[in-house]
Amino acid sequence: MELMEKLVEPAKTLSNPYVEGWREKGGKVIGYSGTYTPEEIIYAAGILPYRIGGREATKVTIADMYFGPVICNFVKCVLENAADGRFDFLDGAIITYECDHMRRIFDAWRRAAKDGNARLPAFFQYYGLPHSRSEHATKLLMAETQRLIKELEKHFGVEVTEEGLRNAIKVYNKTRQLLRKLYELREKDEVPVTGTEALGIVITSTVMPKDEYNKQLEKLLDELGKRKGITGRPRLMIVGSVNDDIELVKLMEDLGAVVVADSLCYGARCFWNLVEENGDPLQAIVTRYWEHIPCPRMYGEYSRRYSFVRDIARSGKVDGVILENIRFCDLHGMDNTLYGRDLEAEGIPTLRLERQYGPLADSGRLRTRVQAFLERIGG
Repeated sequence: MELMEKLVEPAKTLSNPYVEGWREKGGKVIGYSGTYTPEEIIYAAGILPYRIGGREATKVTIADMYFGPVICNFVKCVLENAADGRFDFLDGAIITYECDHMRRIFDAWRRAAKDGNARLPAFFQYYGLPHSRSEHATKLLMAETQRLIKELEKHFGVEVTEEGLRNAIKVYNKTRQLLRKLYELREKDEVPVTGTEALGIVITSTVMPKDEYNKQLEKLLDELGKRKGITGRPRLMIVGSVNDDIELVKLMEDLGAVVVADSLCYGARCFWNLVEENGDPLQAIVTRYWEHIPCPRMYGEYSRRYSFVRDIARSGKVDGVILENIRFCDLHGMDNTLYGRDLEAEGIPTLRLERQYGPLADSGRLRTRVQAFLERIGG
């Protein structure tokens, strides 16, 4: 399926034809680090938002110079990619305080650049994010967002207008609605799209101009509606740490499962909620990012996270849930302990899977454990 290939292939590498074409036309590209970065603001400035990732890194030699031994390997791979020049096409980068590990990239990248071990984008900003929702925290986040807009306007000589924000909201909401439709297809008894394909499609949404992406995804959804579905396989859901490596899902599906649902930041959590299209557009954007399906970095939000995971597991008619976390990711590790307790109490089998990422990935061990889990749930 040619359209499927166009929307999955960019997820396998860092650079892709869409980014290259954008730059050839004189467009600017800003890298951002996670799901709490307000992409619409970058888009409204006429700049391509591009989510930086760890894929393609084959070592962490430079990263180990700037991070301690108990740092998440995804974060190390992001810095290693910067050191190896894989992000040299970026005109800027915004590092959002997603977690303490990701927050350290802001310091480590600057230090590596100072030492001559990486190139620092000319526009390099930190986007602070409170850890709990309150009236005071909301005011702080709005002030931080307004500061970021001023920095964008000043550095790139652009203006982020109300009209531009409203247009960005419409474009991004369209992307989210299309991805919701893709995930609805995954709930069918006969699943027309594999989990590997679905993850690739979502990752590509973070590294491609949204206008073109929406056109292609709309066409693909039409094709998927006619595609013969998958039946007779154990239906899995994946929950946990950041994952921009489609090989992890492929490993599970190669063992005979089909992944039909997820709660991942390169998955449902990055697009599930829409931005309100009426009222003050900037306030609507801030509210959406502040109130979307929360990451474990948010205090006091476990009940919301669990409700989402449980409801998606039920609507996807899953036979089991894989609770994965990258080694040293305390946030997802703690959440996964609670998920395991609560899902098992509701009769949903779970597998705790601590893993490594990138060049340290231990696929042999993971394959053995997933295979044993599939045998447990009757696969």
